[in-house]
Amino acid sequence: MIKDNLLEIKNALPEHVTLVAVSKTKPDKDLMEAYAAGQRIFGENKVQEMVGKWERLPKDIKWHMIGHLQRNKVKYMAEFVDLVHGVDSFRLLKEINKRAEQNNRSINCLLQIHIAEEDTKFGLDKEELNLILKSDEYHQLKNINVVGLMAMATFTDNATQVRREFNQLKTIFDSIQPENPQIKTLSMGMSGDYQIAIEEGSTMVRIGSSIFGKRN
Repeated sequence: MIKDNLLEIKNALPEHVTLVAVSKTKPDKDLMEAYAAGQRIFGENKVQEMVGKWERLPKDIKWHMIGHLQRNKVKYMAEFVDLVHGVDSFRLLKEINKRAEQNNRSINCLLQIHIAEEDTKFGLDKEELNLILKSDEYHQLKNINVVGLMAMATFTDNATQVRREFNQLKTIFDSIQPENPQIKTLSMGMSGDYQIAIEEGSTMVRIGSSIFGKRN
């Protein structure tokens, strides 16, 4: 089932859209079924769980940290994480840079923007984003690469609202891109809304339950 679900989604995605298979709470055998079908990018939202899977599973897997990240957890994944999706503060960005430097590597990051009409979602507003990108302190961070933006839409069946929120992120993305050409990734869209996200300009989607089934 996992293989069939994965291939069906992959075949339907435009070429320019990267699929992150959200494997949180799923056992190793489920990930290996997706791996055998060609998937190499997996997303986890708990650092400890991701570390365990990284230790046990093939080393050509690219691990994406997709959940809210506490600064004191960065050190555990700094050795291997490929992309951190939810960088929602400059303090977290500095911590990632520090831990990347200690591991003699550079870590790719997405800055998380708050677009949802829910107070529970994390993220920067447009003003905070611009302050970071224009600050001297940001330009001195040599061990992080801010390669894009990400956001989560409101958890709702209202497709018009979801589209409006994704469009808001795309507008912000377009406004900063000319001065920040390294910012190429727009990570938005999950199992329930990724088609709308792609229509609104997403280049990376995070899909879990449509591949692996309902969460454990």
